[in-house]
Amino acid sequence: MAGPPVPPITRQVGRARDCGQRPEVGELREAARCLVVDADGRSIPFKALYGERKAIVVFVRNFLCYTCKEYVEDLAKVPKAFLQEANVRLIVIGQSSYHHIKPFCSLTGYTHEMYVDPQREIYEILGMKRGEGNNVSVRSPHVKSNTFLGSIRSMWRAMTGPAFDFQGDPAQQGGALILGPGNEVHFLHLDKNRLDHVPINTVLQLAGVKTVNFTNKPQIIDI
Repeated sequence: MAGPPVPPITRQVGRARDCGQRPEVGELREAARCLVVDADGRSIPFKALYGERKAIVVFVRNFLCYTCKEYVEDLAKVPKAFLQEANVRLIVIGQSSYHHIKPFCSLTGYTHEMYVDPQREIYEILGMKRGEGNNVSVRSPHVKSNTFLGSIRSMWRAMTGPAFDFQGDPAQQGGALILGPGNEVHFLHLDKNRLDHVPINTVLQLAGVKTVNFTNKPQIIDI
């Protein structure tokens, strides 16, 4: 169920890179030239994803990570009509081989755009972390599994999948940006650990997209 429409917001976040400093112009230009790969193995420049219109770009840790799976499951609930109305693209980028894109989309029900950065070039240029941060109290509102059960499910998927690999560097953290059109950077969040996801409704609101009720509970509307 949609929340009320909101105007787009541009946020300048903290100065320290750990707090999500916006990329320098040179960094974004360097990242823009890097190639991402689609589900069919076609390579396109990163800038093609946001050059013509605004895009929410979510970088995930790896496709076997249970927290990434559950976060992307909620991203899948964002109606395409909301994005079209706001003229905003929703894009997920992983760091595995492109062969894992279609199975991951099928697993999560995600039908928006997805690409991979197999060499993690963009991850590195934009300052995304490797390893877990110290803030263990962070809890993603989109992750339903506890650490033990989630980790068991991830290992089971690794053992029973068509390719027994980690589908990306297991130490790599992700992040979320709102970019474009052109070189405009509206928002940047760098995950400190696997649970440090920016709430999806936060990035939707900042991008001017209607928000979504992820609770599956009916909303009470005062009249």
